[in-house]
Amino acid sequence: MALGQTPSLTPSDIRALRAANPKARARDFAHAQGLTEADLVAAHVGHGVTVIDATPDRLFPLIRDLGDVMALTRNDSCVHERRGVYSDYRSGPHAAMVLDPEIDLRIFPAYWVHAFAVIEQGEDGPKRSLQIFDAAGDAVHKVHLKPESDAAAFDRLVAALGQNQQDQTLHLIPRTPPEGPKGNPARADDLRREWDAMTDTHQFNTLTRRLKMNRLGAYRLAGESRAVRVAQDGITRALHAAAEGGIPLMVFVGNQGCIQIHGGPIAKVVPMGPWINVMDPRFNLHLRTDHIAEVWRIWKPTRTGAAISLEAFDARGSLILQIFGYRKDAAPTAWNAFTASLPALEEVTA
Repeated sequence: MALGQTPSLTPSDIRALRAANPKARARDFAHAQGLTEADLVAAHVGHGVTVIDATPDRLFPLIRDLGDVMALTRNDSCVHERRGVYSDYRSGPHAAMVLDPEIDLRIFPAYWVHAFAVIEQGEDGPKRSLQIFDAAGDAVHKVHLKPESDAAAFDRLVAALGQNQQDQTLHLIPRTPPEGPKGNPARADDLRREWDAMTDTHQFNTLTRRLKMNRLGAYRLAGESRAVRVAQDGITRALHAAAEGGIPLMVFVGNQGCIQIHGGPIAKVVPMGPWINVMDPRFNLHLRTDHIAEVWRIWKPTRTGAAISLEAFDARGSLILQIFGYRKDAAPTAWNAFTASLPALEEVTA
């Protein structure tokens, strides 16, 4: 039984409640009922939903055949949606990748636990999707078919990956609470020395683990030449500056099981209540700005020059998103200049 689920709420009860509230977003509806989103989907098994194999090595070659689709990865505060084709999947036991020019993913297979093929009736006909969840029932990644997608390939995927057990209830484990900032002041000098010696941004995670720190804890100890806290509207200002100035970006949004990346320009930035949104034809971003507790400007050395990012964290110390300058075609000179123009939080407060 799922964490928080009411014992008397059967799958048929869940379906009836959902039928009475069809327009509510699935995630919001599930939480309002004390369910995980995976519980909600599982309750519809046999009613447009099929349990499928969640193994990335089996999923992704068949997802590629769907053609042009929408990839969605989110966390509690940010949703990243990207159109494209899953054309270049690269397997790995601990980390896998999709490296299509539009669909760019980092995949951590250990968290791909429950998977479903979903067909829902919409106003314009059937809506097809693949939805993958972790062991706690939280969404890891979703694939939404579009009118241009190959519906027959979707049917072939379901036939190939459908499981013998088609249960309407899940046995979920409690989700791990966020760790919060973890620093190690006794190793601050080691952090700074080894940080300055990095030649690739991917070395950062190894460095912090060895020093018994995490990302935010390390930033608080790194010193101003490496990490500077800026105003909480830094991300919003960055999106507007990129759209108005034609500054190409790399936007990273993820959870424990998947990181999704947009690389390139953005055009249409739309504020809406607490949300700041990018609403482009092939890329959408939806960010809850009221969830942002800290924004940091980060400098890391690489073989090809400094990698400068803006990174947002929530009140629990969890990473919401990262934005870098796009480096593929040219040095991110305009991005670096913009980030340098952001005053430190101390200056803003003063």
